[in-house]
Amino acid sequence: MPEESIEVTVEDLAAARDAGAEVLDVRSPEEYARGHVPGARNVPLEQVLRAPGEFPDGVRVVCQSGGRGLRAARALREAGVDAVSVSGGTAAWVESGRNTEGGAQR
Repeated sequence: MPEESIEVTVEDLAAARDAGAEVLDVRSPEEYARGHVPGARNVPLEQVLRAPGEFPDGVRVVCQSGGRGLRAARALREAGVDAVSVSGGTAAWVESGRNTEGGAQR
């Protein structure tokens, strides 16, 4: 699968989340607690890498700036899970003016 198809924008994330897609935040619990995409489930990267086949198709993966999310999405895809990473991660979500849960609210 071409590399460009593995990443989506925060706008795509917002639409998918509103439609019920699962969002995995692969940051540490401490990072997650400081603020995350509303409704995102915290599953640290190490856990995703240990059992990538245990996640549902259509999952969106987010981290802080995109690197860990891309790594997780690649591992999920290698395990046969339809997954994409959010380009720019949580930082891009916040930069776009969207609210977060936990931590400092925007």
